[in-house]
Amino acid sequence: MNYISVSEFANKWGLPERTVRHYCATGKINGAFLTGKTWNIPADATVPDKENKKKFSDNILLNQLKEQKEMSLKGGIYHRTQIDLTYNSNRIEGSRLTQEQTRFIFETNTIGASENNINVDDILETTNHFRCIDLVIDKAKAKLSEALIKELHFLLKFGTSDSRKDWFKVGDYKKLPNEVGGNETCHPKEVTTKMKQLLSDYHLLERKTFQDIIAFHHDFELIHPFQDGNGRVGRLIMFKECLANNITPFIIEENLKLFYYRGLQEWNHVKEYLLDTCLSAQDNYKHILTYFEIPIVDEG
Repeated sequence: MNYISVSEFANKWGLPERTVRHYCATGKINGAFLTGKTWNIPADATVPDKENKKKFSDNILLNQLKEQKEMSLKGGIYHRTQIDLTYNSNRIEGSRLTQEQTRFIFETNTIGASENNINVDDILETTNHFRCIDLVIDKAKAKLSEALIKELHFLLKFGTSDSRKDWFKVGDYKKLPNEVGGNETCHPKEVTTKMKQLLSDYHLLERKTFQDIIAFHHDFELIHPFQDGNGRVGRLIMFKECLANNITPFIIEENLKLFYYRGLQEWNHVKEYLLDTCLSAQDNYKHILTYFEIPIVDEG
Protein backbone atom coordinates (compact mmCIF):
# COMPACT_ATOMS: atom_id res chain seq x y z
CA MET A 1 0.00 0.00 0.00
CA ASN A 2 1.17 3.51 -0.79
CA TYR A 3 1.30 6.14 1.95
CA ILE A 4 1.34 9.92 1.90
CA SER A 5 2.37 12.57 4.42
CA VAL A 6 0.19 14.85 6.51
CA SER A 7 0.98 17.80 4.25
CA GLU A 8 0.07 15.83 1.13
CA PHE A 9 -3.21 14.67 2.66
CA ALA A 10 -3.97 18.22 3.82
CA ASN A 11 -3.37 19.63 0.32
CA LYS A 12 -5.42 16.88 -1.27
CA TRP A 13 -8.49 17.56 0.87
CA GLY A 14 -8.04 21.26 1.56
CA LEU A 15 -7.55 20.88 5.33
CA PRO A 16 -5.13 22.49 7.78
CA GLU A 17 -2.26 20.16 8.71
CA ARG A 18 -3.10 20.62 12.40
CA THR A 19 -6.56 19.16 11.76
CA VAL A 20 -5.14 16.21 9.84
CA ARG A 21 -2.75 15.39 12.70
CA HIS A 22 -5.66 15.52 15.12
CA TYR A 23 -7.65 13.11 12.94
CA CYS A 24 -4.69 10.73 12.84
CA ALA A 25 -4.09 10.90 16.58
CA THR A 26 -7.76 10.21 17.35
CA GLY A 27 -8.05 7.33 14.91
CA LYS A 28 -10.40 9.09 12.52
CA ILE A 29 -8.27 8.26 9.46
CA ASN A 30 -8.25 4.50 9.00
CA GLY A 31 -4.85 2.91 8.51
CA ALA A 32 -2.78 5.93 9.57
CA PHE A 33 0.24 5.08 11.74
CA LEU A 34 3.28 6.77 13.23
CA THR A 35 6.88 6.21 12.27
CA GLY A 36 8.81 8.12 14.91
CA LYS A 37 7.03 11.49 14.86
CA THR A 38 5.78 11.20 11.27
CA TRP A 39 2.28 10.09 10.33
CA ASN A 40 1.92 7.73 7.39
CA ILE A 41 -1.52 7.95 5.78
CA PRO A 42 -2.88 5.47 3.22
CA ALA A 43 -2.94 7.19 -0.17
CA ASP A 44 -6.56 6.14 -0.73
CA ALA A 45 -7.75 7.31 2.73
CA THR A 46 -10.64 9.75 2.84
CA VAL A 47 -11.57 12.44 5.34
CA PRO A 48 -13.88 11.54 8.24
CA ASP A 49 -17.61 11.52 7.49
CA LYS A 50 -18.04 14.82 9.29
CA GLU A 51 -15.82 16.53 6.73
CA ASN A 52 -17.87 15.15 3.85
CA LYS A 53 -20.96 16.94 5.11
CA LYS A 54 -21.88 20.48 4.13
CA LYS A 55 -19.62 23.07 5.67
CA PHE A 56 -21.00 25.40 8.33
CA SER A 57 -20.46 28.36 5.99
CA ASP A 58 -18.48 29.52 2.98
CA ASN A 59 -16.11 31.34 5.32
CA ILE A 60 -12.98 29.23 5.79
CA LEU A 61 -11.98 30.95 9.02
CA LEU A 62 -15.45 30.60 10.52
CA ASN A 63 -15.49 26.90 9.66
CA GLN A 64 -12.13 26.44 11.37
CA LEU A 65 -13.23 28.33 14.48
CA LYS A 66 -16.42 26.30 14.78
CA GLU A 67 -14.73 22.97 14.11
CA GLN A 68 -11.93 23.59 16.59
CA LYS A 69 -14.43 24.80 19.20
CA GLU A 70 -16.40 21.58 18.86
CA MET A 71 -13.20 19.52 18.96
CA SER A 72 -11.90 21.45 22.00
CA LEU A 73 -8.67 21.62 20.03
CA LYS A 74 -5.79 23.27 21.83
CA GLY A 75 -3.14 25.39 20.15
CA GLY A 76 -5.14 26.37 17.06
CA ILE A 77 -6.78 29.54 15.78
CA TYR A 78 -9.82 29.08 18.06
CA HIS A 79 -7.60 28.76 21.12
CA ARG A 80 -5.53 31.79 20.11
CA THR A 81 -8.58 33.91 19.34
CA GLN A 82 -10.24 33.11 22.65
CA ILE A 83 -7.22 34.21 24.66
CA ASP A 84 -6.21 37.27 22.59
CA LEU A 85 -9.71 38.70 22.16
CA THR A 86 -10.72 38.10 25.77
CA TYR A 87 -7.51 39.43 27.29
CA ASN A 88 -7.33 42.59 25.18
CA SER A 89 -11.02 43.49 25.29
CA ASN A 90 -11.18 43.05 29.07
CA ARG A 91 -7.86 44.84 29.57
CA ILE A 92 -9.12 47.89 27.66
CA GLU A 93 -11.98 48.06 30.16
CA GLY A 94 -9.70 47.92 33.20
CA SER A 95 -9.21 44.23 33.96
CA ARG A 96 -5.95 43.63 35.81
CA LEU A 97 -5.54 40.02 34.69
CA THR A 98 -2.44 39.38 32.61
CA GLN A 99 -2.49 37.62 29.27
CA GLU A 100 -0.82 34.61 30.91
CA GLN A 101 -3.52 34.49 33.60
CA THR A 102 -6.18 34.71 30.91
CA ARG A 103 -4.54 31.82 29.09
CA PHE A 104 -4.36 29.83 32.32
CA ILE A 105 -8.07 30.32 32.99
CA PHE A 106 -8.99 29.21 29.46
CA GLU A 107 -6.72 26.18 29.46
CA THR A 108 -7.10 24.93 33.03
CA ASN A 109 -10.15 26.72 34.48
CA THR A 110 -7.93 27.88 37.34
CA ILE A 111 -6.21 31.19 37.99
CA GLY A 112 -2.75 29.94 38.92
CA ALA A 113 -0.37 31.55 41.38
CA SER A 114 -0.45 35.32 41.79
CA GLU A 115 1.41 37.77 44.00
CA ASN A 116 -1.37 40.37 43.77
CA ASN A 117 -4.99 40.40 44.83
CA ILE A 118 -7.32 39.43 42.00
CA ASN A 119 -10.77 40.89 41.50
CA VAL A 120 -13.37 38.11 41.33
CA ASP A 121 -15.31 40.06 38.70
CA ASP A 122 -12.22 40.05 36.45
CA ILE A 123 -12.18 36.25 36.61
CA LEU A 124 -15.93 35.93 36.05
CA GLU A 125 -15.94 38.32 33.14
CA THR A 126 -13.01 36.45 31.61
CA THR A 127 -14.78 33.09 31.72
CA ASN A 128 -18.00 34.76 30.60
CA HIS A 129 -16.21 36.38 27.67
CA PHE A 130 -15.04 32.95 26.51
CA ARG A 131 -18.73 31.94 26.34
CA CYS A 132 -19.54 35.12 24.44
CA ILE A 133 -16.98 34.24 21.78
CA ASP A 134 -18.51 30.77 21.48
CA LEU A 135 -21.90 32.40 20.94
CA VAL A 136 -20.43 34.72 18.29
CA ILE A 137 -19.02 31.70 16.44
CA ASP A 138 -22.21 29.64 16.70
CA LYS A 139 -24.44 32.53 15.62
CA ALA A 140 -22.07 34.26 13.22
CA LYS A 141 -24.44 33.67 10.30
CA ALA A 142 -27.53 34.78 12.23
CA LYS A 143 -28.95 38.22 11.53
CA LEU A 144 -27.75 40.73 14.09
CA SER A 145 -30.68 41.52 16.39
CA GLU A 146 -31.52 43.16 19.69
CA ALA A 147 -32.09 39.71 21.18
CA LEU A 148 -28.60 38.53 20.20
CA ILE A 149 -26.97 41.73 21.46
CA LYS A 150 -28.78 41.41 24.79
CA GLU A 151 -27.77 37.75 25.02
CA LEU A 152 -24.11 38.73 24.66
CA HIS A 153 -24.52 41.24 27.47
CA PHE A 154 -26.27 38.69 29.67
CA LEU A 155 -23.46 36.16 29.18
CA LEU A 156 -20.75 38.76 29.81
CA LYS A 157 -22.16 40.09 33.08
CA PHE A 158 -23.79 36.92 34.45
CA GLY A 159 -22.85 36.22 38.07
CA THR A 160 -20.79 39.41 38.51
CA SER A 161 -21.27 41.90 41.33
CA ASP A 162 -23.14 44.13 38.86
CA SER A 163 -25.74 41.41 38.37
CA ARG A 164 -26.64 41.63 42.06
CA LYS A 165 -27.52 45.32 41.86
CA ASP A 166 -31.24 46.00 41.59
CA TRP A 167 -30.72 48.91 39.20
CA PHE A 168 -28.31 47.07 36.92
CA LYS A 169 -30.22 45.11 34.30
CA VAL A 170 -28.09 42.22 33.05
CA GLY A 171 -29.09 41.35 29.52
CA ASP A 172 -31.28 44.43 29.18
CA TYR A 173 -30.84 48.09 28.31
CA LYS A 174 -29.72 50.59 30.94
CA LYS A 175 -32.17 52.15 33.37
CA LEU A 176 -29.97 55.03 34.55
CA PRO A 177 -28.28 57.74 32.44
CA ASN A 178 -24.54 57.33 31.99
CA GLU A 179 -21.65 58.94 30.16
CA VAL A 180 -18.39 57.74 28.70
CA GLY A 181 -15.18 59.72 28.73
CA GLY A 182 -17.06 62.73 30.05
CA ASN A 183 -19.46 62.64 27.08
CA GLU A 184 -23.20 62.19 27.30
CA THR A 185 -24.76 59.05 25.83
CA CYS A 186 -28.28 58.18 24.77
CA HIS A 187 -30.89 58.65 27.51
CA PRO A 188 -32.35 55.33 28.79
CA LYS A 189 -35.84 56.28 27.56
CA GLU A 190 -34.53 56.59 24.00
CA VAL A 191 -32.30 53.51 23.87
CA THR A 192 -34.87 51.05 22.53
CA THR A 193 -35.92 53.39 19.73
CA LYS A 194 -32.32 54.26 18.85
CA MET A 195 -31.23 50.61 18.79
CA LYS A 196 -34.13 49.58 16.56
CA GLN A 197 -33.30 52.39 14.16
CA LEU A 198 -29.60 51.56 14.17
CA LEU A 199 -30.26 47.92 13.32
CA SER A 200 -32.90 48.82 10.74
CA ASP A 201 -30.51 51.18 8.92
CA TYR A 202 -27.71 48.63 9.12
CA HIS A 203 -29.82 45.87 7.60
CA LEU A 204 -30.84 48.09 4.71
CA LEU A 205 -27.26 47.67 3.50
CA GLU A 206 -27.38 44.77 1.07
CA ARG A 207 -23.67 44.06 1.39
CA LYS A 208 -21.86 45.15 4.54
CA THR A 209 -18.34 46.47 4.06
CA PHE A 210 -15.51 46.88 6.54
CA GLN A 211 -16.40 50.56 6.93
CA ASP A 212 -20.09 49.75 7.45
CA ILE A 213 -19.20 47.49 10.38
CA ILE A 214 -16.93 50.14 11.92
CA ALA A 215 -19.63 52.79 11.47
CA PHE A 216 -22.15 50.54 13.23
CA HIS A 217 -19.69 50.11 16.08
CA HIS A 218 -19.26 53.86 16.47
CA ASP A 219 -23.02 54.42 16.53
CA PHE A 220 -23.54 51.55 18.97
CA GLU A 221 -20.96 52.99 21.37
CA LEU A 222 -22.51 56.43 21.02
CA ILE A 223 -25.89 55.03 22.10
CA HIS A 224 -24.15 53.10 24.89
CA PRO A 225 -27.24 50.94 25.45
CA PHE A 226 -26.10 49.05 28.54
CA GLN A 227 -25.18 50.24 32.01
CA ASP A 228 -21.74 48.66 31.59
CA GLY A 229 -20.08 46.26 29.16
CA ASN A 230 -20.80 48.30 26.04
CA GLY A 231 -17.22 48.27 24.75
CA ARG A 232 -16.80 44.51 25.02
CA VAL A 233 -20.22 43.75 23.54
CA GLY A 234 -19.53 46.22 20.74
CA ARG A 235 -16.20 44.62 19.86
CA LEU A 236 -17.78 41.16 19.93
CA ILE A 237 -20.40 42.41 17.48
CA MET A 238 -17.66 43.69 15.15
CA PHE A 239 -15.94 40.30 15.26
CA LYS A 240 -19.22 38.52 14.51
CA GLU A 241 -20.18 40.80 11.64
CA CYS A 242 -16.76 40.43 10.02
CA LEU A 243 -17.19 36.65 10.11
CA ALA A 244 -20.74 36.96 8.77
CA ASN A 245 -19.60 39.04 5.80
CA ASN A 246 -16.40 37.17 4.87
CA ILE A 247 -14.21 40.00 6.14
CA THR A 248 -11.09 39.20 8.15
CA PRO A 249 -11.96 40.08 11.76
CA PHE A 250 -9.63 41.86 14.14
CA ILE A 251 -8.77 42.33 17.79
CA ILE A 252 -8.19 45.80 19.23
CA GLU A 253 -5.07 45.15 21.29
CA GLU A 254 -4.29 47.08 24.44
CA ASN A 255 -1.48 49.03 22.74
CA LEU A 256 -4.05 50.41 20.28
CA LYS A 257 -6.41 51.55 23.04
CA LEU A 258 -5.68 55.28 22.84
CA PHE A 259 -5.84 55.30 19.03
CA TYR A 260 -9.11 53.35 19.22
CA TYR A 261 -10.64 55.84 21.66
CA ARG A 262 -9.46 58.77 19.56
CA GLY A 263 -11.00 57.14 16.50
CA LEU A 264 -14.37 56.78 18.21
CA GLN A 265 -14.21 60.35 19.49
CA GLU A 266 -13.28 61.86 16.10
CA TRP A 267 -15.36 59.59 13.82
CA ASN A 268 -17.70 62.33 12.64
CA HIS A 269 -14.76 64.55 11.73
CA VAL A 270 -11.96 62.18 10.61
CA LYS A 271 -13.11 58.63 9.91
CA GLU A 272 -9.57 57.56 9.01
CA TYR A 273 -8.46 57.60 12.66
CA LEU A 274 -10.71 54.68 13.61
CA LEU A 275 -10.53 52.97 10.23
CA ASP A 276 -6.73 52.96 10.23
CA THR A 277 -6.63 51.64 13.80
CA CYS A 278 -8.97 48.79 12.90
CA LEU A 279 -7.05 48.05 9.69
CA SER A 280 -3.84 47.86 11.71
CA ALA A 281 -5.52 45.43 14.09
CA GLN A 282 -6.78 43.44 11.11
CA ASP A 283 -3.24 43.19 9.71
CA ASN A 284 -2.11 41.73 13.04
CA TYR A 285 -4.84 39.08 12.89
CA LYS A 286 -3.95 38.28 9.28
CA HIS A 287 -0.40 37.46 10.43
CA ILE A 288 -1.90 34.97 12.90
CA LEU A 289 -4.04 33.42 10.14
CA THR A 290 -0.95 33.07 7.95
CA TYR A 291 0.86 31.24 10.75
CA PHE A 292 -2.04 28.80 11.09
CA GLU A 293 -2.19 28.35 7.29
CA ILE A 294 -5.71 29.70 6.99
CA PRO A 295 -6.38 31.43 3.65
CA ILE A 296 -7.31 35.11 3.83
CA VAL A 297 -10.27 35.97 1.62
CA ASP A 298 -11.76 39.41 2.16
CA GLU A 299 -14.97 40.49 0.49
CA GLY A 300 -15.17 43.82 2.28
